[in-house]
Parts: sequence; C-alpha cells; structure tokens
Amino acid sequence: MKRIQLYLLLALFVVSCKTVQNNGAVAQINEVTTVPDTREIQGGMWIPSLLEGMNEQEMKLLGSKMTAKDIYDVNNSSLKDAIVHFNGGCTSEIISPNGLLLTNHHCGYGAIQSHSSVEHDYLKDGFWAKSYDEELANPSMSVTFIKRIDDVTTEVLEGVTEDMDEAAKMKIINQNILKVAKAAQKETWQDANVKSFYKGNQYLLFVTEVFKDVRLVGAPPSSIGKYGADTDNWMWPRHTGDFSMFRIYADANNRPAAYSKDNVPYKPNHYLPISLDGVEEGDFTLVFGFPGRTNEYLPAVAVDQIVNVLNPAKIEVRENALKIIDSYMRKDPAIKIQYASKYASTANYWKKWIGENQGIEKSNAIAKKRELEVEFTNIVKEKDLVGYQTLLSDFENLYKEIEKVSLARDYWIEVAYRNVELLGITFRAFQLEQAYLRGGEQAFENLRASGINRLEGTYKNYSPVVDKPVFEKLTQLYAEKSPKEYLPSTMVDVDFSEIAKEIYATSKLTSLEGAKELLEGTGEEVIKKLNADKGYLFGKELHTIFYTKLEPKFQQLNLQIEAVQKKYMKALMDVFPNKRFFPDANSTLRVTYGQVSGYKPKDGVYYNTTTYLKGVMEKYVPGDYEFDVPQKLQELYKTKDYGPYGENGKMPVCFIGTNHTTGGNSGSPAIDAHGNLIGLNFDRVWEGTMSDMNYDPDICRNIMVDIRYVLFIVDKYAGAKNLIDEMTLVHPKK
Repeated sequence: MKRIQLYLLLALFVVSCKTVQNNGAVAQINEVTTVPDTREIQGGMWIPSLLEGMNEQEMKLLGSKMTAKDIYDVNNSSLKDAIVHFNGGCTSEIISPNGLLLTNHHCGYGAIQSHSSVEHDYLKDGFWAKSYDEELANPSMSVTFIKRIDDVTTEVLEGVTEDMDEAAKMKIINQNILKVAKAAQKETWQDANVKSFYKGNQYLLFVTEVFKDVRLVGAPPSSIGKYGADTDNWMWPRHTGDFSMFRIYADANNRPAAYSKDNVPYKPNHYLPISLDGVEEGDFTLVFGFPGRTNEYLPAVAVDQIVNVLNPAKIEVRENALKIIDSYMRKDPAIKIQYASKYASTANYWKKWIGENQGIEKSNAIAKKRELEVEFTNIVKEKDLVGYQTLLSDFENLYKEIEKVSLARDYWIEVAYRNVELLGITFRAFQLEQAYLRGGEQAFENLRASGINRLEGTYKNYSPVVDKPVFEKLTQLYAEKSPKEYLPSTMVDVDFSEIAKEIYATSKLTSLEGAKELLEGTGEEVIKKLNADKGYLFGKELHTIFYTKLEPKFQQLNLQIEAVQKKYMKALMDVFPNKRFFPDANSTLRVTYGQVSGYKPKDGVYYNTTTYLKGVMEKYVPGDYEFDVPQKLQELYKTKDYGPYGENGKMPVCFIGTNHTTGGNSGSPAIDAHGNLIGLNFDRVWEGTMSDMNYDPDICRNIMVDIRYVLFIVDKYAGAKNLIDEMTLVHPKK
C-alpha cells in the first residue's frame, strides 16, 4: 500500500519551467512530464536552513508529513533544537524535557572507559544512574547547539578578485571570516563561527551555544553496546545496541556553565517524542546530525589515487598495529581496558578504507566519473566556456605531482603521529622545542603547562610493552614503503629491532614519571635533556622532515588543487544546471532523507531491512569478547519478555535505510515522517562506505538501532524505569 501511495504522489509531480534555490546552487528545472525516479531524490547532506523548495518537495514525495519549518525554524521550536553536536565528533539528541541525551555507545566510549577500573568495569558491566546524584561528570566533555545559520558569502568574499593568487585570496577570506564572526549578532554566552561550503563558493555563519557540564547517565555493557565489535563493524546484518545516555546541565538561567554541583538539568526548546510503532519497508526516514567529511565532487584522477595508492598504505599500517595490540589485549585484562578505545578507533577506519575500496570498484565509480568528465568536456567545448577548459588537465598534472608527497605524509601521520604512541609523544615534545626556539621562555611555559596535562591522560592508557613491538614493525614498514626522498638518514639500512630495544630501554618518554622529569627546568634545560634522549631524537628526525620538506610541499600543491576544485565545483553547477548538488560534509548541521530499504550486496543475495534479537542469539559465542551475550538478555529472549517494545513476538534490534551518512553522523537520530524518534544512526554497510566519495542508492545503506531495542534494554534489561518515565512515548501509526 505504501508503495502504491508513493507512486501516485510521484505521478502528480509535474513542474512547469521554474527556478528553484537548492542550498546555494541555483538550478533551472524544465517541464517534467515523467515520474521521477526515487533513487534520484535520495542521497545528499542538505543545509537545514535552506530546505524550503526542492528539498521540502522531495521529502514529501518520500513520505514526510513535515514542513521545512518543522525541521528548522529560528523563531519557533523545531527539530533542530533537539539536535546536539556531541563532544566535537558525534551527534546526539535530546529525548526528554530534562536534558536527557541519547548518542552511540561508541561515542560515549571514552567517557565510559574513563570511569571504569578493574573493580568497577562499566565497559564490561554497564552503568545506570537511578537518580541525578548518581550521574557521573565528564570535565573535558562538551555539547553544542546550533541556534542560527546565516549566509555570509558576500561579506566573506568582499575584496577578493580573480586576478589574485590563491594565497592572497585566502588571506583576505580568513581576515573577513574573523571580522564576520566577531560582528555576528549573538548573546554574550553564545559563540559564532564561519564555515565554507561548495568548495569555497558559499560561506555560512553558525551561532552556537556550548554546554560543558555533561554527565554520564547510562550505558549498556559492551556485550550489548559493542556487540559484534570489530568483526561486525561496517557490516549488515547487524545486532548491536550501540547507544549510551548523558544529560546536559545548565546554570539557574538555563545557560551554559562549567561543571558545578549547583547546576540543574537543561530545559530544551524541543525534545524528540519516541515512536513505539517501528518501521517497515518504504517508511520515510530523516537523519539529522553533524556529518564529518565527504568528497563527492573529486575528479576521477583523485579517487583513483586514493583507492590505488593512499588507502592501501594506510590499511597496511593499521592492520599491522591492530594485530600486535590485539594479541596483548587478549592476554591481559588491564591492557584490554587501557587499549579498548584506541583499538576501536584504529580499527574503525582500517575496515572502512577496505570497504571503501571495494565499493568504489563494485559501483564502477572511477569509470562513471570519467564518463561525466567526458560529457563535461564536450559541453564546455560546445559552449566555448573558456574558463573551464583546462580544469581536468590541471587536476591530472597536480595529482601526479602531489602523489609521492601525499603518500609520505600519510605514512608520517599513520606511523609517527597516530599509531606509534612513543612517536606521538615525541611530536608534542618537538612542538615544545619549536615553541622555545621561536618564542623564548614564555612561549615554552605556555605550551608546557597544557602539554603536561595532556600527557597525564596519554600515559594513563599507555603500555610500553605493547608500544615497543608496534614501534618496531611500523617504523620498518615506514622505511620500506615511504618515498625515499622523505626518509631521514636514521631510518636507512638500519636494524629496527635493535633501535626499538635501545629506545624502550633508555628513553624517559616511556613513562609519565620519566616524561615529567625531562620536562622539569628552564626551557634551555628541558631542550638539552630532550636532545639527549634517544627516543626523542628518533622522533625529532621524522618531525623535522615533516615540517621542513613534507608539509610545505603538500600545502603548496594542495592550495593549488583546492583552487581548481573550487572552480570545478562552480563549473559543474553551471554546466549541469539540472543536476542536484549538495555541499560536502564539513561537521556542520545537515539533514539527509531517505527510506527504510533492503538491498542486494551481490548477485543472488538480498538483505532485509530489519534484524532481531534472535540474530543476537544465533551469533552468541560464550566467553567471546565480541559475541558473548549477558545472561539476563538470554533469559529475556527465552521468556520473550519484551514488554511493549516487541513486535509480533520478536524483538527488533537494527534496521537500514538509504540516508546518506558519514563519520560524525554517529549518534544521529533517525526521525519518522511526523518528527518522532524511530532509531539511532551508528554505522554504514560495508559495501556502501564509499559514499564519502560516491553515494549510490542501490548499495549505500546507513545502519540504525531500532529505538524500541534501546527502550527494551533500558527498561527490561537494566531496570532503569526512571529514564523511561522521562520520555514521551507515542503511536503515530495508530
């Protein structure tokens, strides 16, 4: 019935030659007499303040009952007031009038871990506050609301002319951004920042409120919240209850405030009612959140380089690091706790890059981009668009020139900055030395104070026993695979086993006490001690090359590529006025709409839209760190004690849709046609991870926890009825 209704709606969709504004890209729509393909109106990450017009019509065609103002309204309560940027990297949403936040378990993982110990392991056992007094503070955590979005393109580009070089343009643009942000109309407790869209062809100002008193309220054990762990990550079918709960606290005036026992639960302008009616194939879904980064408009040559040169290198580095760390985590419970969050973070993108490469190949994305570029070239020639004629050849030349430096830069990031912890520590020490050399004692003191605080957090979860074999393996890989012109002499024709043995036996940077000892004294004394430390000296060679050879060359070429990309973005919208163009993700608030839908990952295989608790039990492996199942959950399954959350004697766990999501959308609400919460976004299917560069509605699916499973775990498993009582539960389908 839903399908028939949708087709009838589509059949009525006839547009007579009019111009529509589509998030800053003006497109001429000629008379449409055929039924639009719903595939063509799915995908995209749209700016919520610019939904009126085409986006609003598309959402209605997919089944939405909401207006654009229901989603974003500056003057009245709207969905946007319930959507929160969670700690700078995820999304969360308010689900009660008392500031209760829902986000992913993996988004709250660091906080859950920080409160855990061997005696009180909240990762293993879960945590539930039965009152406000039991909620746990997180001093470094913050959440951000978007209060207003303004187009400031004209102000930011004032004074910029085409005859300027790129450095001069960017200097003026950056100066204008600072000026615009400073002059923004806002309250004293609010902030303002400006972000670039459409590769620098549009600029928007965001007025925000940042709350810094955020307390942990509840989290299921990892056997639920991280069920399937790395094996199931990026995969479908999925059976993970990936959620955790926090609460925002405010001062007596309901405004942002630092942590205080006098703060009170935040009273939101809007919170999401929760639907108990579930989902079915074809239902409208809207995902609202803060997607991190996409690159949908890259030329074919760039995607080819990512897939065939850069991704394989990063995959190999992380694969080797993960094997070593995993072997130690399996042997030692303390190390397992120490490295749980780091391991998950490292594994996440390792697996994503593998799926991305496979998806690009499966969807034939590079060939399709080349076809588009041939069409682009023909139109440019036909219309004699002189300014666009060299864009593709410019890309070819620039990407050829940047390939080696990009590869060497990725090796530095993956080895010296991210995955060998000792080298990451030497990088901070290197920055300290540079501060002293450039700014003297005062600059040194300023950086040392903040650096020591960060080191305490680093060493809390650091083991030199684990890090030493990682150092040995990854530095050897770096020396063998990175372009030779960017290697320090200390890494040529050497025995990395002996180097590791010597460094980890003598360097004071392998412990917090040793690091603090090195950092005591005047700037001159500290620099002298650092340069006598073998661990620091090894890292210093790598960091010096990065700053003197790698980064300057990369930034020089990247600036040129960005200039061509900006022009290419404008050219695409000019040359193809009837195509849909949304701005790439950049960690700003976005809407993506779609439908609940299964898919065919390969020939002869079809994946349904929903998974159930039965699937959890089918994967159950007693004692396994990925697929163990808590005894109480087993009992609830056996007795079918699902309360009001089950469906026809089954307990739904997860479902999939065609929403276009990426990193940063973790924790985003999945919202139904009426504005109610139906799920919690947490992942994408492996075949569709290439959506960051090439969204394909046939195979790109986002994965969501069914909100009924969340409620079931909170209520029936955890017994935290106090939290259920805060929420507004509704039956929109009835």
